[in-house]
Amino acid sequence: MSIRKHQGAESGCSGACCLRVEDLGVDLGDGVLLEHVSFHLHCGEIVALIGPNGAGKSTLFKTILGQQDHTGTIDFQSFGGRHTRPLIGYVPQSPTFDRGDPVSVLDFFSAAISRWPVFLPTPKALRARVAACLERVHGADLIDKRMGALSGGEVQRVLMALALEPIPHILILDEPLSGVDIDRERQLLDMLDEIRKSYDLSILLSTHDFATLDEYADKVILLQRTVLKTGTPAQVLASDEFRSVFHLDLGRGAAG
Repeated sequence: MSIRKHQGAESGCSGACCLRVEDLGVDLGDGVLLEHVSFHLHCGEIVALIGPNGAGKSTLFKTILGQQDHTGTIDFQSFGGRHTRPLIGYVPQSPTFDRGDPVSVLDFFSAAISRWPVFLPTPKALRARVAACLERVHGADLIDKRMGALSGGEVQRVLMALALEPIPHILILDEPLSGVDIDRERQLLDMLDEIRKSYDLSILLSTHDFATLDEYADKVILLQRTVLKTGTPAQVLASDEFRSVFHLDLGRGAAG
């Protein structure tokens, strides 16, 4: 599938694929978690959401997923300007599985995508479907492994394969690089780049790894209850807003 990337927020979203968040707010009564949050997420983009702990990143994800009441608007527009309800794939922060858990990747996946009882032999057609889903993330060899025996990177692959069945419009990942070693991290980021190119979907991920942003992210959103800065990785990492939040100076050359 050819990439039909948005040509920039300044040109407007007419006819393009776009998730538009406008003036979004979340107030639970005992405190404001998000206020005046606005941004666009375009098809074919990888957008990184950064911010300190407690900045509202997970709350924003829950709101986009429809799990949190909010003010403001969240609107998805498909190609041609048609407003539809987006299909969203979600990968939570990597859960832990008991090392002795006998549940296999096949069992775990089958229970999630079908009603077939996991205590019965898996039909060939269902096994083939699971294998095809895992192949999207180059993980077909994991199908018979126990979930408890998987590494952090392998668990992320399985969860990502599940989030891609069926292929969503938007893929949201909550700290996908957490607990993944540097080699697996690069493999995971390469795979995300491959997925967005293959399926022309939007990817929104939260991360604390600033070193990889310039290579993989098209856009960065700095969040601390509200959007403090949006731009290219170079623009955000060199901004006064970034320095004030993280007390890091990553250079001023690209600030804007």
